[in-house]
Amino acid sequence: MTSVAAGIGISRVGQIQIRAHDMERAAAFYENVLGLKLLFKAPPGLAFFDCGGVRLMLDHPEKPEFDHASSILYFAVPDIHAVYSKLKTQNVKFQDEPHLIARLPDHDLWMTFFHDTEANLLALMSEVPRS
Repeated sequence: MTSVAAGIGISRVGQIQIRAHDMERAAAFYENVLGLKLLFKAPPGLAFFDCGGVRLMLDHPEKPEFDHASSILYFAVPDIHAVYSKLKTQNVKFQDEPHLIARLPDHDLWMTFFHDTEANLLALMSEVPRS
C-alpha cells in the first residue's frame, strides 16, 4: 500500500534549497565538480540543478534567518572510492575517507563527508551489494 504524507498529496521531495553567497562559484561547483545538470539560472541569483529528479536550488540568503548551512545532502554513487578519488583531484575538501557505516543483510553502506564552496556539509553514500 502506498500513501502520501498525512493524506495531503505529498509524494516526493520536489526541491531542496542550498544557500550560496558566491553564486557563480557555487554553481560551477555543482555543475562542473559534482556533475549535476544545470536546469536554469534566474535573477536575482538563483541556479537550479537536477539530481535524479529532485531539483536543487542554489539561493543567496535574503534574510538572516535563511543564512545558515544546509541540511546534509547525501549523494548516492555506485563506487564511493572512485568518486572520492576523482573529487580529491579537483581539490574537494573531505572531512574523512570513505568508511563503512553498516553491514546490512544484502549490502554494505559506505559514506564520506565533504564541503562545497559555500561551507555546506555534503556526503557521498554507496550501497555496495554483497556477493
